[in-house]
Amino acid sequence: MNYQDAVNYCLSRPEATQDYPFGPDVAVFKVRGKMFALLGTCGSSGKELGVEFAGCDFLNLKCDPDEAFMLRDIFPEVLPAYHMSKKHWISVVLKESMPTNETERLIDRSYSLVVKGLKKAERAQLELHYSAKELYR
Repeated sequence: MNYQDAVNYCLSRPEATQDYPFGPDVAVFKVRGKMFALLGTCGSSGKELGVEFAGCDFLNLKCDPDEAFMLRDIFPEVLPAYHMSKKHWISVVLKESMPTNETERLIDRSYSLVVKGLKKAERAQLELHYSAKELYR
């Protein structure tokens, strides 16, 4: 998955919006005003995620803490989130070695966790307009 594929996939989620609250280089994707993904590029020094990922694009995604721990054991491209809670967020480096279907699953999971955490009234409005399959993949 590349940068544009990540943008397109995040925006394909119901009522997803894109914003740039941290400047023009960091895209933030939200549902009902709550962030479910952050898309950025690791600098040339790699100080953000490590020298081996210098210049790579990455996604910060919400993740269950137990799942995050397992994912980091399986995929070297999954790291504790850069500049976010290391317990509830992960960084996924967008390299060819990271399976696209797994990245999509992690985006879906992040989106679902955020939707589940919305206020009951906001969640109910979404559930009126979209199927559970669309919201909770």
